[in-house]
Amino acid sequence: MNVNVWGYRETSGRLEAIDLTGFKVEAADEDIGKVSKHSDDAGSSYIVVDTGPWIFGREVLLPAGTVIHVDVAQEKIYVDRTKEQIKSAPEFVSEQHIGDSDYYSRIGGYYGGFLG
Repeated sequence: MNVNVWGYRETSGRLEAIDLTGFKVEAADEDIGKVSKHSDDAGSSYIVVDTGPWIFGREVLLPAGTVIHVDVAQEKIYVDRTKEQIKSAPEFVSEQHIGDSDYYSRIGGYYGGFLG
């Protein structure tokens, strides 16, 4: 299976005209937070999730390839990673990592390692 970790899956239902900010994010095993920002840039699409208190209020960056479904009516995004996989991802600090190609390589390698 060859999946681009930085692009939305054709089957995800992602519509570029929809602002995902505020959508709830559901991991494979439970709710993990809400989208605080997102990007639809070709080759580097992602969502940033404010996790709230479950990992001390930090944000996590999830490449678009982790998104399996976007439910616009329910304002919910489903990802195919567990809460523990997301918690164990390389730390994300928005001011340091947005646009940082080295960080994108690390995070892409981390999440890409789970692809079938």
